[in-house]
Amino acid sequence: MKANEANYIKRLKKQKEDALEFVVDLYLPIVKGIVYKILLPLNNQGMMDECMNDVFLAVWNHGRKFKGDSTDFRKWICTIAKYKAIDYYRKASTEMEFTSEYMDVNADLSVEDQLILRENRNDLLQLMNQLAPIDREIFIMKYFLGLQTAEIARQLNLTNTAVNNRVYRGKKKLSQEIRNFELGAEHL
Repeated sequence: MKANEANYIKRLKKQKEDALEFVVDLYLPIVKGIVYKILLPLNNQGMMDECMNDVFLAVWNHGRKFKGDSTDFRKWICTIAKYKAIDYYRKASTEMEFTSEYMDVNADLSVEDQLILRENRNDLLQLMNQLAPIDREIFIMKYFLGLQTAEIARQLNLTNTAVNNRVYRGKKKLSQEIRNFELGAEHL
């Protein structure tokens, strides 16, 4: 017996591989659309492919727990895709490292100046780590990835006003931390 529109959910619950193949064939376009929509700003094709594979692996591993019909299944797989992609995005944004390409822009600077820039960058990263995770994510999206407020709001399920308020409060907090840092340096 082969999986089809009428029996693929039952066969998936029984861990039949043909059911997974049917699910991949049927739902790959929508899963791909969701994953790409969320992860496209990271511009990492390998990560997008890995995320889609994880979505289908989760469907395979948790298929026995699914209860419902094909309409519910579509909602279920879309939800899995959305949250897997968000997890990948968050992981990538917290692990984001600044590579030497940022330093190469200033290749004509002296070694001392490059060291000062590197120290400043490390200080900035330490300051940003004091922000709440959601605020840090917003700052990375806005100032390092160059995303517009509306795009950030859409990706994080916030309103434009909420994003703007978080940016304002984050700048205010960073400004205060910089003043505290400078005052601490004066007392040395």
